Amino acid sequence: MSVEARLMWDEGVAQYNFGPTHPMDPIRLTLTMRLVEAFGLDKHLDVVAARPAGESTLGLVHHTDYLDAVRHASRNPAEADERRGIGTEDTPAFKGMHEVSALIAGQSVRAAEDIWRGDTRHAVNFAGGLHHAMPGSASGFCVYNDAALAIARLLELGVERVAYVDTDVHHGDGVQTAFWDDPRVLTISLHEHPRMLFPGTGRPEETGGRAAEGSAVNVALPAGTSDNAWLRALHSVVPELLAAFSPQVLVTQHGADTHFEDPLAHLTLSLDAQRLAAEACHTWAHDYAEGRWLSLGGGGYAVVEVVPRIWTHLVAIAAHTPIAPETPVPDEWRRTVYALTRQLAPQRMTDGRRPRWRGWHDGYDPSDAVDQAILATRRAAFPSHGLLA
Repeated sequence: MSVEARLMWDEGVAQYNFGPTHPMDPIRLTLTMRLVEAFGLDKHLDVVAARPAGESTLGLVHHTDYLDAVRHASRNPAEADERRGIGTEDTPAFKGMHEVSALIAGQSVRAAEDIWRGDTRHAVNFAGGLHHAMPGSASGFCVYNDAALAIARLLELGVERVAYVDTDVHHGDGVQTAFWDDPRVLTISLHEHPRMLFPGTGRPEETGGRAAEGSAVNVALPAGTSDNAWLRALHSVVPELLAAFSPQVLVTQHGADTHFEDPLAHLTLSLDAQRLAAEACHTWAHDYAEGRWLSLGGGGYAVVEVVPRIWTHLVAIAAHTPIAPETPVPDEWRRTVYALTRQLAPQRMTDGRRPRWRGWHDGYDPSDAVDQAILATRRAAFPSHGLLA
């Protein structure tokens, strides 16, 4: 039976744990699911647990020798191969690393399969979005690139055009790399400028390989970019490209680390701007991809204050039961937060902002750094799609 929305969830994903001092605390996943349940959203969509991705699926993106290295480090963390990005300060090795990474990947791959086969129109895996993992190495807290694996599985099933929109504060470099020479995949990434932030890539002139010119689109934004300017950049680039590309499936990544409270980056978005971005992606899925929408999590290191709220908004939007921003956070969830973290939880599903932005056609300000970034992207990528910069 077809359903409108599906949430991919297995309690085991919270075993993706690099240790007590690492910023990617898996409590963010547990707290998100508990907030989803506190709002009763689990009754408005199917909650499904998928099997871990197997060897053949992981091999759609990752090299066999890298998979072997991850398995070895998963059994023997002290023997991790740092040349492959495993056992580093960013991506420490831990017992069971292969198994839980494959579990997270399996959720995204199964979601993609269900969407394409018509079992659901929307699917969310907020444990996913591990967009830095490369075909042959771990990177930036990411072991297996579930976003790239989901897209690769869609292509294997016969999908001819997939669009990927990445709103994490860091460049979606692993997904871009996986499909650099594939014109069937359009990758669009909005991120803080690589001069300021890991992974140091994602400049406007990165537009795809020779066989896929224009398939990679990068909007590199200055540090300090906030709600109105960021939303102007998003809306000045993404919808025109989606209309021209006409994807059959839209995959989006919703890293929460663009928030002003995030400790690892320098953009200053509010929860309210992040929620509007998720709403826009939902609308674009219906407008340009026949409603086929796979949405993923990503970065986000304000693990109590920010991550659970924005990803709960994402789930609610996918379920077509959006939560009004002024809604109080349920008391039961606030008690859960304190019991698990000894931190006080936020009280409402908003930061109290009401973002407004100007459309691109309302005028270009040559002295504005964000407008300069937008124009650089449009000039680099739009002509390949028959669009005017």
